[in-house]
Amino acid sequence: MAEDVYPMTKDGQIKLEKELEDLKTNQRPHVIEQIKIARSYGDLSENSEYKSAKNEQALLENRINTVEHMLQFAQIVDDIKTASDEVSVGKTVTFKELPDEEPEEYQIVGAAEADPLAGKVSNDSPIARGLLGHKVGEKIDIEIPDGTMHVEILGVD
Repeated sequence: MAEDVYPMTKDGQIKLEKELEDLKTNQRPHVIEQIKIARSYGDLSENSEYKSAKNEQALLENRINTVEHMLQFAQIVDDIKTASDEVSVGKTVTFKELPDEEPEEYQIVGAAEADPLAGKVSNDSPIARGLLGHKVGEKIDIEIPDGTMHVEILGVD
């Protein structure tokens, strides 16, 4: 059975490591303290503070497990192995939708570090999948949920 692989940039790995450290050293002790306080209120069967703290603990532990798993199976991308004008994970691509839309710029990153509002799109997104492997100057069709997007790649950094 093949294990999951999480492609990510070195910055993405560092960000996840910092998040994991915060989850374990700051957030986990805080939730444990909330549970202790809620227990002191008495009857746990009708104690909403206790139930809330236990739910928060479950969510926190789930996130810790997820981040640990992503880091364990992280594959740090090496964009040096691809041509300088070829779209790959870790690179920033500038493209425009044809015929005359304004240029858009996104960094293609692993799913673990995607943040569309910050201009970072997952390599699993339809647009990134369509752009990967193509080069500056190419005009390509990308299948998206709403149909087909016709784009020209203007630059890769």
